[in-house]
Amino acid sequence: MGRSDLITGNVWEQYSNKVIERMNNPKFLGEFSEEDAKKRGVKLVVADFGSEACGDSVRLYWLVDPKTNKIIDARFKSFGCGTAIASSDMMTELTIGKTVDEATKITNLDVEKALRDEPDKPAFPPQKMHCSVMAYDVILEAAAKYEGKDVNELRNEEIVCECARVTRGEIEQIVREHNVKTVEELQKYTDAGTYCKSCVAPGGHEERDVYLVDIIAYVQEKMQKEKLNEGSKEEDFEKMSFIKKIKAIEEFLETRIKPMLAMDGGSLELIDIKENGNINIYVKYLGACSACASSMVTLYAIEDELKKHFNTDKIKLHQV
Repeated sequence: MGRSDLITGNVWEQYSNKVIERMNNPKFLGEFSEEDAKKRGVKLVVADFGSEACGDSVRLYWLVDPKTNKIIDARFKSFGCGTAIASSDMMTELTIGKTVDEATKITNLDVEKALRDEPDKPAFPPQKMHCSVMAYDVILEAAAKYEGKDVNELRNEEIVCECARVTRGEIEQIVREHNVKTVEELQKYTDAGTYCKSCVAPGGHEERDVYLVDIIAYVQEKMQKEKLNEGSKEEDFEKMSFIKKIKAIEEFLETRIKPMLAMDGGSLELIDIKENGNINIYVKYLGACSACASSMVTLYAIEDELKKHFNTDKIKLHQV
């Protein structure tokens, strides 16, 4: 039985005919030399990029007309899997005829879509999406070399989802605008996390510095703080009626303190609030907090948070 007989039809069905054709017969595989550039009166740009995730790498050659900044020809060399070769081949073709600035607008999604046989059927499996990411990154490397810049100057922001090229700034904006609380809600507005899913949460195909769940939690917490701060600024705490003070304290404990204690299996119950010059707040620890050796340290920390939030030194917290 030959090797090809061991590969089921289902595996090959996940790859478009265009991908398979370019795997076997890439159109733009090759290289240019300084002599080639000199003969054609253009500038040679050579850029490399490697993926730490899979060990693949690609080298891109551009011949750029310095008068128009147009890429008149391009070639590549790829050291990687078949999908990386096909993606690099298509990426190279897409850059030809564009200006360097126009080329930087080409994303790995453009490459993947150009490799599709049918508009709605992906060109390759989602776990291979990182192969096309190199295409985007090597274009930026080449553009940075041509323009004499640091490549980071060409990157708008931290890329969180490599597959869909979605930045942290874009994700944070979506979370704010639509009050997104889950990854599923986030994916109604963006392709982030819909391909290899490595960026969704720890434990995926590739390790990330930050994950979608982290960003959603961070923005939600920030929004909550802003909301509470806005509420506290509407009226000076010390000028509030006693009833308003009670409601404000209850809301702060409920939204800020209890979620923090819950992370360690604890909680607290508000027993009483008394005002006699100072605002004396009496609480009872619950769960893990009730038997914690650091309960007094936690009590002081909560009191400090209350004082900061309401901008007053008159709050005194007591454990009962």
